[in-house]
Formats: sequence, C-alpha cells, structure tokens
Amino acid sequence: MKIRKTATDGGSEGQLKVSVVSAVNHFPINHATVSIAETDEPDRTIEEIDTDASGQTQQISLPSPPLEYSMEPDEPRPYTEYTLHITADGYEPVTVTGTEILPGVLALQPVEMRPLDMGPSPSDDVLIPDHTLYGEYPPKIAEDEIKPVGDSGEIVLSRVVVPETIVVHDGTPSNASAPNYYVPYRDYIKNVASSEIYATWPQATITANVLAILSFTLNRVYTEWYRNRGYDFTITSSTAYDHKWIYGRNIYEEISQVVDDIFTDYLSRPDVKQPILTQYCDGKRVTCPNWMSQWGSKALGDQGYSPIEIIRHFYGEDMYINSAEIISGIPASWPGENLTQGSRGDKVRQMQEQLNAVASIYTAIPTIAVDGIYGPATAEAVRTFQSVFGLPQTGVVDYRTWYKISEIFVAVTRIAELT
Repeated sequence: MKIRKTATDGGSEGQLKVSVVSAVNHFPINHATVSIAETDEPDRTIEEIDTDASGQTQQISLPSPPLEYSMEPDEPRPYTEYTLHITADGYEPVTVTGTEILPGVLALQPVEMRPLDMGPSPSDDVLIPDHTLYGEYPPKIAEDEIKPVGDSGEIVLSRVVVPETIVVHDGTPSNASAPNYYVPYRDYIKNVASSEIYATWPQATITANVLAILSFTLNRVYTEWYRNRGYDFTITSSTAYDHKWIYGRNIYEEISQVVDDIFTDYLSRPDVKQPILTQYCDGKRVTCPNWMSQWGSKALGDQGYSPIEIIRHFYGEDMYINSAEIISGIPASWPGENLTQGSRGDKVRQMQEQLNAVASIYTAIPTIAVDGIYGPATAEAVRTFQSVFGLPQTGVVDYRTWYKISEIFVAVTRIAELT
C-alpha cells in the first residue's frame, strides 16, 4: 500500500479510513487509488492512498477545525469537508463529495464501485449534504410515542425482532419518485447517528442518542407503520417524519462501536409491548418539551450523567432499556460469554467455520482448523478479523466480534450462493 502526500496543514486533525468494495458482490477491491482534496478546492489533491487486499486504506490524518466548534451550538462548521476520487482497474471511477472530518475521531468512508463490464449506468457518485446540527432541515412532525395497534386492525409483529435490513425511502412518504435503499440494520443506525449527532460528544451522550434512534426505528419495524399505509418501505430519510439517513455518507468509529455494543436494545415503558417512538430535536433551532434534545443530552453527558439518566431526564423516570430476543438472519445466537484461548465446543467450531468462509474473500485473514478448540491460531485469525473490520484487536470473540463475524459470514455465503 502506498500513501503519497503532497501538502499538510497545522492545527487540529481528524482521521480517515476508506473501504472500497464491488457494487456487484461487495468483495473488497485491492489497489484502488483514493485521491483526497478539500471540497472547497477539489482540484488540489492533498493526499493519495491505495487500498490493500481487504479493500481498505490505512488510517490517515487530515486537517480539521478545533474541537470546541463541535462542543457548543452556533459555532462555525465543526468539520472539514473532503472530496474523494476513487479509481481502480476494471471499475467505473467514483467521487464522494462532502466526507466530514471531525477533530480527534476516525471517519470511516464506504465506497462501492461498479465494474466496467456492467455497461452504462447512472452516476454512482455520492454527495453528502450538511450535518443536521449544522444545516437546515425540517423539524420532526410530532406523533404519539405509542401507536394504537390494539383495535385499529393494523398488523404488527408478535414480538420485537431486530431486522436484517431496513428499507429506506430516500424522501418524504408521498414522494413516489424517491428511491428505496436496502440497508443492513446496524449500518442504518450508524449512518443516522453519524448524521444526527457529533462523534466528539461524551460516550454517554452518544449512547443515549443511539438508544433513541434504535427504539424509534424498531417501533417503525414492529408496528409496520408505513407498510400498513400501503408503502413498500420501512422508514424514510426525511427529518420531518423519521431520521436523517444519507446515502453513501461516512460514519464514525466512536459511533460504530456504540451501535455494535447495544444494537439489540430499545426503550420501553411498563406494560407497553412495542418499542417507544422516541422523538427528539436539536434543542437550539427547534425546542421539543418531553422529547430529548440533542444539545441538552450533550450538556448532561458533560455533567457525568449515564445514558439511562439522560434518557429518563427527557422521557420520564418510567423509561427503561429492553433487549430484543431475536436477531433476524443470524445463524445462531451469542454464546453468552466471551470465547478466548482455551474455550472449546460447538460455538467455537461454528465461529471457526464462519471465519474460514470470511477468509476466502478477505484473504488477509488466515484459514484455521475447524476443531472446536480455541488455540493460538484461532486467536490470531480473530485478531486479524478484528483489524480488518475496525474492532479492538484482542483476539477474543466478545459480543461485538461474534455478531460482526456472523454479519460478514452471512453476506459472504449469500453472495457465494448467488454466484
């Protein structure tokens, strides 16, 4: 892998890592070249970096505004916007405009490239608009937080299930020309949270906001809110109706880690079966009594409030955290404890089989014996997997690593079935 650097600036910096895959099968693209320029000067390349066998660039540092800009409202824009131009042999070039680099945090930019032999196609370029805390977006139209599903005749799920995929309508519900996107559930939550809050905020604040996004989304899933109204999608990208989701935007590692840790959670009230439709606003441009305000949650995080204390401050003391029992599309559930060197049994064997399937595509991961014994070779393969997919490199299969292995395994094996 090569990094070619032509210019630097002083001051604050954020980090960027780019992942490049084929739009056909999501296999990683080796030797793609990523040219980086500030969006205000798109013709002046300041960095050029290549991807490795896992389709990923090294983590690089880029100039950003100072941290304090993201700590209070009404400050200058707290992130720098970059334009990325990606090229690879055999693929249509892609331009991503508006990748947002915040100080002191790692931005993860996904890129999909179409093979040249697919023929002419609409532009695959990505344009990332302003962050919701900086740009102007319609405020949320208030709804009841608990939907009257008992006597309405509407069909609802029998239990709370974490879906594999969210179908996002990229516009208002009535905009029939807006496209629908099929987005993996966790990727959807990470995208929304990265669009709605700043990753520089306290972890407790990030967690509280992620919980609200999870619960709101699962309410839409559980009540089949839009499908019961004749639509063919789960949720919209309109801030007036739902959350802001942005096609192709970068996410942040700090937010990604929180989502991976709590993605099965949602917010409940006593004797209410459905996840609560936890609405919120920014708290500065728009005020919203009885809802969480994003800037207000940041202030409470600064004061040392825990995530549930932040939630209860805004939504009431009877709110509590619940967890879905079923995760759709996952071959088997979390074993209940970490797998580490010395572990044995069927769960270890299952994990080894899944890792080998992933290693057939992500060749940096070594192939291991499927023997149900967690030895040094398995630990090294896990450590490499964690490195490739942005997890702490412990060599231990914890909750987050287990479900990431399962997620990538499902994607790889389904692609193999199709081909």
